[in-house]
Amino acid sequence: EVQLQASGGGSVQPGGSLRLSCVASGFTFSRYNIRWVRQAPGKESEWVATISSDGSITNYADSVKGRFTISRDNAKNTLYLQMNMVKPEDTAIYYCTCTTLGARGQGTQVTVSS
Repeated sequence: EVQLQASGGGSVQPGGSLRLSCVASGFTFSRYNIRWVRQAPGKESEWVATISSDGSITNYADSVKGRFTISRDNAKNTLYLQMNMVKPEDTAIYYCTCTTLGARGQGTQVTVSS
């Protein structure tokens, strides 16, 4: 069974930092591009960032470029999202997804407020 379990969310003040993790199981993690998406209350899901299977290529939404960094450790089957200089508009549930496999695991809530 394909599983993607995100963690690391929480409450943070504007300008602060968080590091999200996503542990994958049930498939060969190192073979697939993986992405982070987020969904704020009452809004559609928004793509945040994508990383290639070997980690050599990354892409970001304009809204997070320069503030967020996506990375992965294929030896640990784990995806990361380093979130710096967070803003209230970053508040959302964050999910890691594998589009090729049609998989999206349980998300982790990030709340940015003062």
